[in-house]
Amino acid sequence: MQRCKIYLPDESVRELLERLSRIEGQVRGIRRMIEEKRSCDEILVQISAVRSALGSVASKLLEDHVESCVKPSVEAGDLKALEDFMEAVKKLIKGGC
Repeated sequence: MQRCKIYLPDESVRELLERLSRIEGQVRGIRRMIEEKRSCDEILVQISAVRSALGSVASKLLEDHVESCVKPSVEAGDLKALEDFMEAVKKLIKGGC
């Protein structure tokens, strides 16, 4: 896959990094819960929250990528950008099911 010549706006990058920092904290919390031998039910709930948060990051990234890269590239006649995007979406969906 080739890299888009245009990247996400700085605001999008900042927001995605903030979300990922929170997810890192959640994952550390899950590790701590396991070390403390907390209830498996509680841990599973936290894992579900992390999966949901990652889904939110993926959704935001998809939306921003379409606007900042895919759409301008296609408008400029670069259909490879759309093909690359569709391939990435297929992999994302396959990994989530």
